[in-house]
Amino acid sequence: MKDFADASFSPEVIEIMTAALEGAIATLPHPINSAHVNILAESILRTAKTGERNVAVLQMIALVELQIVPRG
Repeated sequence: MKDFADASFSPEVIEIMTAALEGAIATLPHPINSAHVNILAESILRTAKTGERNVAVLQMIALVELQIVPRG
């Protein structure tokens, strides 16, 4: 993952991010692509780094970003 070397999160925030990632992954069709999981994780990290702590918001933003990422 890129651009997260200086990120630091409390255990509580890690739990929130984990729940958001698991929830987002659960909505993906099977088979689940590891690149999609990576995009979701990076989005959640980036959004949490800005201070967002709502699981539903983190999940929604990650899924929206996944939809708009160029495929190639």
